[in-house]
Amino acid sequence: MTTRNLSAIDRLLAEADSMLRSLSRRGASAARPSPAEGHSDADLTPEEQRHAAGLMRVNHTGEVCAQALYQGQALTARTAGTRDEMLDAAQEEIDHLVWCEERLQELNARPSALNPLFYGASLAMGAAAGAISDKMSLGFVHATEERVASHLRHHLKILPRQDRKSQLILQKMLEDEERHGANALKAGGEEFPRPIKDVMSALSQLMTRSTYYL
Repeated sequence: MTTRNLSAIDRLLAEADSMLRSLSRRGASAARPSPAEGHSDADLTPEEQRHAAGLMRVNHTGEVCAQALYQGQALTARTAGTRDEMLDAAQEEIDHLVWCEERLQELNARPSALNPLFYGASLAMGAAAGAISDKMSLGFVHATEERVASHLRHHLKILPRQDRKSQLILQKMLEDEERHGANALKAGGEEFPRPIKDVMSALSQLMTRSTYYL
């Protein structure tokens, strides 16, 4: 049996399908069970529930951005190895997306209305990084995952203490994101200088502050 190489049009169509799945919340399913599965919900006050929902909404948007970032980088990757690295990471991010979505539903909350905007911006940044070079693209993954891991650690500290379900989800996400970043460096990614990372942190803060409420 022969394997057909995907053309640029094929990859664009695949990206369009991924975008619709990420934004419409249809057709996506996790390959792994949620870390919160089997745990009972805590008795949260209305204020604690709103806070937990805000944090999980931020993390859900982060996973929407991750899908777009990896898909954009896969579209413009120079080598099949780098493309496969991006798509493999994107598959694990689908788990995170579904887990956050399920947790939002349990908290009687909705995803951010700003998701389409952040998806488009992340797709463009990922495609641009991939178009420059695979080394740059992998370095961008590493720098991004550093930012994501940092805010996950912060969220774990400020979640309501009794919200064990959200904590378990974020802890597993943190482990995965740290691994993705380390793998990107091992695959040949370039370590970004501090000024670029500072700009990325500022953009991340913009996303965090807006999607907590919207």
